[in-house]
Parts: sequence; structure tokens; C-alpha cells
Amino acid sequence: MATTAEKTKYIETVGRRKTSSARVRLTKNTKDIFEVNGKKLHEYFPTEELRKTIKEPFAKSSLEGAFSVTAKIIGGGIHSQAEALRLGIARGLQKFDGELRKPLKAEGLLTRDPRSKERRKFGLKKARKAPQWSKR
Repeated sequence: MATTAEKTKYIETVGRRKTSSARVRLTKNTKDIFEVNGKKLHEYFPTEELRKTIKEPFAKSSLEGAFSVTAKIIGGGIHSQAEALRLGIARGLQKFDGELRKPLKAEGLLTRDPRSKERRKFGLKKARKAPQWSKR
């Protein structure tokens, strides 16, 4: 029986973090193209730390260079965008090969980080910061 990757030309997944949302397409080939919002990876994510975060699922599954990645990312800051992209890639690799679920899950790459900004409450300046109080 053919897997979903063999039926279609690519695997499409979604990764989210805070207010960032990444639509990721993994295409099986040997060209190793990494494109984010129409730019090359090193142009969109200038720091090595962010690029390392993004490529973490490939390193843990020893599939580096086996896929071309194209992603469309909206919302959030650059760090949450990188983590959203990482989740999308990890989900795509799991779709490609079910055997990869265990090592990816053990590294925490398949878990969506639920933390987001707390809403502002009335009477307060921020979510928890109260206005200055004076006794007299």
C-alpha cells in the first residue's frame, strides 16, 4: 500500500507557535531547496541559532538533504516563526514515515507549545501589572 507521500508530489502540514502560523510543503528530492516566503533560508532567518532550530527535525531523523522545503509563514516574531516552521517540518516527516514519530516525540518536536500572551484585564496596565498605588 502506498503512503500519502507516494500518492502526492509533496507533504503539506501546518505548524503554529504564539501568533505565528507556518504552512510547510516537503518535497522528496535531492536538491535541498529551503525557501521561506519566497526567500532563501539564510536571508529570512539571519542567525545560525534560528536556522539550527528549524533544521532540528532533520538532524534527529537523519534525513538532512532528503527534502526540499517551501514554507509560507505569517504572524508573530522571527523566533516564534522559526519554532512554528520546526513543528511543521516535524509533522511532515512523521507523515512521511510513521517510524520517525518515536524519536521526534522524544525530542519534543511534535508537541505544540501552548504558551501565548495573556490578555489584558481592565483596571490594569498589562495582563498583571497594576497601576501605581499610593497609601496617602
